[in-house]
Amino acid sequence: MANTPLPAKQARSRETLKRLLTAAAKILDAEGLKGATIPRIAARAGLTPGAVYRRFQDKDALMRTLSLEVLRSSADHSERTLVPEAAAGQSLADLAWRIVHTTFESYRKHAGLLSALHDFAKSHPNASFRKSMDEIEIRNLRCLARFVLTRREEIRHPDPEAAVHFALMLVGFTMREVLLLDAASRRWAPLLPKDDDVLVRELVRTFLTYLGAGNGTD
Repeated sequence: MANTPLPAKQARSRETLKRLLTAAAKILDAEGLKGATIPRIAARAGLTPGAVYRRFQDKDALMRTLSLEVLRSSADHSERTLVPEAAAGQSLADLAWRIVHTTFESYRKHAGLLSALHDFAKSHPNASFRKSMDEIEIRNLRCLARFVLTRREEIRHPDPEAAVHFALMLVGFTMREVLLLDAASRRWAPLLPKDDDVLVRELVRTFLTYLGAGNGTD
């Protein structure tokens, strides 16, 4: 039956996995990949290293699971919240501001974690893992695009659907470079907007201007 409670052992196993992934994420956020050792992660989760190794063959397997879980969680959240009803009464500029500001805040808040997972995944030798990561990111991008396209009538680009996808990628890749690749950001700082508020405003302006919808900053 659908509402039958999970057996106690299975429920404990899922709770243990959740604690383990949460601990790994917090250590990655604070200390990066090198600092995220199995003993540290185990201690943070209230487990022994042996308990971690009974679940994961090695650190790489744990990091792959965490990477996929972080992206799936983000995509699931987008699909729950960015529904047509949530766009009611809002302009294209409102939607653009919401997406850019929310994404920016998430990147800024979890820059350490996201940077570590990005570095881990981008050159991982497992092609199947990289493909899964790409598929979830594309799923999330398409959800964002569907939300923006609820205001299709405000878009003046001749191909609204393609333009929205490309504009989202432009903004997303820019944020990733500026916020996650911190060493590069420091060197480029003199050429970047002076603070976070200005950067978000300029990203929204870029997004809307590309779509032919004005800058939305008035």
